Amino acid sequence: MTLALDGVRVLDMTHVQSGPSATQLLAWLGADVVKVEAPGGDVTRGQLRDVPDADSLYFTMLNCNKRSITLNVKTQRGREILTGLVRGADVLVENFAPGAVDRMGFTWERVREINPRIVYASIKGFGQGPYTNFKAYEVVAQAMGGSMATTGFEHGPPLATGAQIGDSGTGVHAVAGILAALLQRERTGRGQRVNVAMQHAVLNLCRVKLRDQQRLTHGPLAEYPNEDFGDEVPRSGNASGGGQPGWAVRCAPGGPNDYVYVIVQPAGWTPLAALIGRPELAQDPEWATPEARLPKLAKMFQLIEEWTATQPKWQVLEHLNAHNIPCGPILSPKEIIEDASLADNDMIVEVAHPHRGTFTTVGNPLKLSDSPTTITTPPLLGQHNEDIYIGELGLSRDELPQLKEQGVI
Repeated sequence: MTLALDGVRVLDMTHVQSGPSATQLLAWLGADVVKVEAPGGDVTRGQLRDVPDADSLYFTMLNCNKRSITLNVKTQRGREILTGLVRGADVLVENFAPGAVDRMGFTWERVREINPRIVYASIKGFGQGPYTNFKAYEVVAQAMGGSMATTGFEHGPPLATGAQIGDSGTGVHAVAGILAALLQRERTGRGQRVNVAMQHAVLNLCRVKLRDQQRLTHGPLAEYPNEDFGDEVPRSGNASGGGQPGWAVRCAPGGPNDYVYVIVQPAGWTPLAALIGRPELAQDPEWATPEARLPKLAKMFQLIEEWTATQPKWQVLEHLNAHNIPCGPILSPKEIIEDASLADNDMIVEVAHPHRGTFTTVGNPLKLSDSPTTITTPPLLGQHNEDIYIGELGLSRDELPQLKEQGVI
């Protein structure tokens, strides 16, 4: 069976997380992704290393299903080789600092001259303007995209989210842009430039907070549990941020992740009141309607927690789901790795590695019926030099050791 992106060649000139997360998704969709690394390799091969002399989990979990070549594009011969690679590629993805690829001699104008059909995607921290040259990291993007200001508890400090919305979130946005450009190329025959900024991607994921910032000009936000409102959207703890109130309530035995997130819909209030042992609240005018409950959300979730705190979270879930009350357990990374249903859905995957043995990684969240994904091991550094340089670019077998001696590969 052919895969969705069979026949698409991607030059992956990315490193760390935002770029590799994008190119790994393209590889999972069937593209031939060639990771172009400096002779020293992607810095994450050695970062946070847990097994001596083996590529780190940081690297392996972001670079499955790719091929690796080494190339020093600071050398003249390296730039000549890269020119040949660009000529045969459909997509080039890079996430270097602003201007770095231009200084190598590969401006968008030059790349388009070499290959008018190429889609040239760049991931940067910020768009054009005063932030352009700021160094971008995951939490910096969260800070400047609106996430941190709205995450945390009232009167507490701004908090980062554990989800990598700055790096991997931007990678997903980049994939959308690349696929759109490839589709447009089918109509126009031309490639194009795709630019995605981490700050912009985080902002796109924080749109509901911009919604609430505008609503705030017309008065307090009733669905927020906060008592006081100024002229900025406040941090609101675990409030759902939507039209139906929700909160994480503690369960027995009281461990750090013994919580269930519960959403109280209008239709769920009567069965929920019965479950918590307060059936009379379903008819009490002070509690019976959403409008009556909104001013006392903290008290409502306190009553629910007095019930949930007496039972393990899985038992709480059983009771709530029996009445179609929206809920979900707080799952720790350990619980997720051990979750059989995630393994059955190929979202927790075991991958063999020649140096590490077997490692666990996240599977492809994009499920295509005619393009199933098989996760394969990430490449060793320069593993495919011979295949690509000799077999595909036509370099002579004698030249390869010379290029290595000269520091070109």
